[in-house]
Amino acid sequence: MRERGLFITFEGIDGAGKTTQVNRLASALQAAGVDVVCTREPGGTKLGDEIRALLLSRDNQGMTPRTEALLYAASRAQHVEEVILPSLQAGKVVLCDRFVDASIAYQGGGLGLGEQAVAGLNEFAVHGVMPDLTIMFELPLEDARTRLCQSRGRGQLDRIEARDAAYFSRVQAVFAKLAQAAQERIHMVDARLPVDALEQEIYHIVWKYIKTPKNLER
Repeated sequence: MRERGLFITFEGIDGAGKTTQVNRLASALQAAGVDVVCTREPGGTKLGDEIRALLLSRDNQGMTPRTEALLYAASRAQHVEEVILPSLQAGKVVLCDRFVDASIAYQGGGLGLGEQAVAGLNEFAVHGVMPDLTIMFELPLEDARTRLCQSRGRGQLDRIEARDAAYFSRVQAVFAKLAQAAQERIHMVDARLPVDALEQEIYHIVWKYIKTPKNLER
C-alpha cells in the first residue's frame, strides 16, 4: 500500500470526451492491478449529487454566478472529505472528472467572477488537496458543440451546457492559461484523435507518471 495515493484529474470543455476516457483509463489501470477510485464533479457523494442536480437543472436559470461558484465549492468540499482524501490516504489512485481547474475556468472566466477569487474560494474548500497530475482535453469549440448536440440533442443540454459560444470561449481561454502556467502538472491531449488512439495516449501519460520512482515510493 502506498503511504499516499495519486490524485489525477481530467479537464476540458463540455463535449471533449472526458467521461469516456476516464472510464476507459479506470478499466485499463484496474486490469494492470492498480487500486483505482473513479469519481466526478459536481457530485461524487450523496450530498454532492443533490447539489449537482441543482446546478445543472434548467429550472434554475435565476441562479446567480456567486451562488453557482459557492455550490460547486460546497460539493467539492464534501467530495474531498468523504471520498478523495480517504482514498488517497489509503494509497489509491483517484481519477476525477473535473476539479478546481474547472471552477476557475467556468465560474472565474466564463461567468466573470475572476480567476483568483474562485481559486481562493476553492482553496478553502479543498483544504490543501490538489491534483498531482491533470489531463486536459483540447478541442475546438465548434467541434465540442457539435458533439454535444449530436449525443444529446440541443433540447437536452443542461443549464451550463446550454450557454452561448461567447461563454465557452472565455472558459477555453482560461483553461489554456492554466495549462501554460502549470506545465509540470497539466498534460494537454488532442481530443480530436480517434477514441482508441486517445485512450492509448492518456494511458501512456498516466502509467509513466505512476511508475516514476518518486511516485512508486509514496
